[in-house]
Amino acid sequence: MTIADSLPHFDVPFNPRRTALYTPAELYAGYDPTDPQSFHGCFDSRVYQHYIAHGKQASDVDETLARCLHDHGISTAMRRFLGQFDERRVVGIMGGHGLRRTDNAYATVARISKRLTENGHLMISGGGPGAMEATHLGAWLAGRSDDELRRAIDILAIAPTFREEGWLSTAMKVVAQFPQSQFVSLGVPTWLYGHEPATPFATHIAKYFENALREDGILTIAMGGIIYSPGSAGTMQEIFQDAVQNHYLSFGYASPMAFLDRRYWTEEMPVYPLLQHLARKGNYRNLILSLSDTEDEVVTEIERFTLGKF
Repeated sequence: MTIADSLPHFDVPFNPRRTALYTPAELYAGYDPTDPQSFHGCFDSRVYQHYIAHGKQASDVDETLARCLHDHGISTAMRRFLGQFDERRVVGIMGGHGLRRTDNAYATVARISKRLTENGHLMISGGGPGAMEATHLGAWLAGRSDDELRRAIDILAIAPTFREEGWLSTAMKVVAQFPQSQFVSLGVPTWLYGHEPATPFATHIAKYFENALREDGILTIAMGGIIYSPGSAGTMQEIFQDAVQNHYLSFGYASPMAFLDRRYWTEEMPVYPLLQHLARKGNYRNLILSLSDTEDEVVTEIERFTLGKF
């Protein structure tokens, strides 16, 4: 008898003994794009409803154990998946969930992700809407023309944010209209933010209950660097957590921190000059910082690191 066999039965709508990453088809099983209300009955929504009903910090021992076992299985599956890739080619994109599909920055993030995917990088994000969705859209459309990317964004623009009814159905329409099986990307969402749907453009999804595991995981596995598009509180946390990892060379070497949108990161949210100041003072060491406005600059910065030109 294995340890798993000796565990009790858990009365939960998810598999605590899961050993594989999710696919969009699994998360959205039961969803019908022609019936928006069916979203509330799909697998992902039912798990979220159960999660909320039992408390984000569950007090029931069996519930807590079921979630922990599930997240352990997801972490194991993610490590197995990442073992197929050169770690210096695993690149993350961070940014706000509120970025609208109609914003220029959305298309810029998608083009950056598309080019890096075509160049052999594995793109990862938090797996939700906004800049995260743009990351996986770009990876999904790798190998296609920029015109096809624009057409896809035009379809998505019908529902600019995840709060609008057509957000998921338009994404499903793009997946159907531009099928592919060559390129992959990894989304790492959490049921803590379960009101934000996971993007169906991510081919592999590591969905967690415990957000701390998820956030640390994204920063840990993006050894090829992280691209920071405009974001708010969550993105700020990720920036300084990433800076600490680079400062201490926690995983053997530092990786690029590439900031996209000069005005945003120097005026509206002046994190970049602060990091430069702290680096000059020696409070932070080993930071590989760049500040860009264009996709060409960002891609060049990431590729320089990949090729060992720092």
